[in-house]
Amino acid sequence: MSEFIAIDGPAGSGKSSVSKAVARSRRYGYLDTGAAYRALAWHVLDRGAETDDADAVVAAASDFDLRLGLDPDDRTVAIGDSDITAAIREPRVSEAVSGVARVPAVREQVNIYFRSLVAAASYPAVIVEGRDITTVVAPDAPVRILLTAAPEVRAARRAGELAGENAAVVAEALHKRDASDSAVVDFLNAAEGVEVVDSTHLDFPQTIDAVLAVIERKQGAEHGR
Repeated sequence: MSEFIAIDGPAGSGKSSVSKAVARSRRYGYLDTGAAYRALAWHVLDRGAETDDADAVVAAASDFDLRLGLDPDDRTVAIGDSDITAAIREPRVSEAVSGVARVPAVREQVNIYFRSLVAAASYPAVIVEGRDITTVVAPDAPVRILLTAAPEVRAARRAGELAGENAAVVAEALHKRDASDSAVVDFLNAAEGVEVVDSTHLDFPQTIDAVLAVIERKQGAEHGR
């Protein structure tokens, strides 16, 4: 059974890119839990429903053949035989995904799926990143990290990722999503036992090093070194 390494954080904190880089450097698996919620949001919209309709979300989740790999260099997301890797990043999906994440029954179902993926993985460890990994999905993980940054820094980073997008619009969307998602789970404050890595004043390599340092220290303590 693979070891869980849980990383939470708000949008724009760098948790996806940093988690992938760390996974590559340690030859670990990588699980982007946000992709699963995005895939379900896409699935709901594809069925002609809206994600603010909880019954429609639950119905879509019952017919949801998600295929999500753990290779940090292969981020393919599929439902059945349909490759939706690019589609789940469309603005309409980004705007709808919070509606999916707000449904408790769906979160429970998806969390079971996440745990089963890690349990069956062939990697020595899997870095699992999202919103409630340190508190709900894997509260007993030996390594739990909250990766965060100042709101204005996160907004600037996200705007930089979305070439051609208006920075003010991106910032507003990011803050709106954080506010909506934080009504479901607190990913802005570290729970007891969760290490905080604040990347506000760190560049990308420095953030990777900071996360690796926490992993090495926690794993060393866990194994009595």
